[in-house]
Amino acid sequence: MKRFLNRLLPKSWRSDIVTIPVIRLHGTIMPGGGPFRPSLSLASTAGPIEKAFSFDAPAVAISINSPGGSPVQSRLIFRRIRDLASEKNKKVLVFVEDVAASGGYMIAVAGDEIFADPSSIVGSIGVVSASFGFPELLKKIGIERRVHTAGQNKAVLDPFKPEKKEDIERLKALQLEVHETFIDLVKDRRGAKLKDDPDLFTGLFWTGKKGLELGLVDALGDMRSVLRARFGPKTQLKLITAPRGLFGRFGWFGSNRGGFSAPEIVAAAASGVIDAAEERALWARFGL
Repeated sequence: MKRFLNRLLPKSWRSDIVTIPVIRLHGTIMPGGGPFRPSLSLASTAGPIEKAFSFDAPAVAISINSPGGSPVQSRLIFRRIRDLASEKNKKVLVFVEDVAASGGYMIAVAGDEIFADPSSIVGSIGVVSASFGFPELLKKIGIERRVHTAGQNKAVLDPFKPEKKEDIERLKALQLEVHETFIDLVKDRRGAKLKDDPDLFTGLFWTGKKGLELGLVDALGDMRSVLRARFGPKTQLKLITAPRGLFGRFGWFGSNRGGFSAPEIVAAAASGVIDAAEERALWARFGL
């Protein structure tokens, strides 16, 4: 409406300032999350995404810096962006910072155009499952593992039992299905831009410069420069953020007047340490 009214004014009175809403999708992609481990999920990003697309602006800019995570949450975020882009008839311009890999790249292809720094990391179009096995440790410390199930496959891939060939085969079949979904999504969004390279969908990742050659990104550049070149030197960027959570709005102890109990705080902190280690491992894959 603002742009429409602006066009009705005499040319000398018109404002040439364009405001572009910006969404920052930074972090690992996981369901849940909390004060000790913020993460990207549909629940945590839906608000800012909806708000950004409600702006009277010609485009929405998205800054991505993510090593990936949950394929389900990645696709849900991707889908929400594309649905709103179609509904509001807006262009989506994605800007990669350090990394848009795996699920991070899945979200990136929601963009009509993808920009990256020459040294950004992009790609990693694959699926990975990682865990640990402890059967020998239990023997050494004299602990017996007891698991009782109704259903012969209920305890597959138990980390305290030796791996079984049939369990691994089942996991790999599941991974292949998820991988195919990922590949189809990338092909659908990038289309003829993608180069015919045998390594493209093997899980490898590349710099932004090489990603441009492979068709994974459209151009090299940073958000401010690209948007000002496209919409004018007076273009302003408006960062869209989620409402502050309980810790920010009500202080360290949330909205309940009694606050969190000491055991709850300790449990959350302990869980946060484990989650932080998992998150660190995801970033470390890309040397970050």
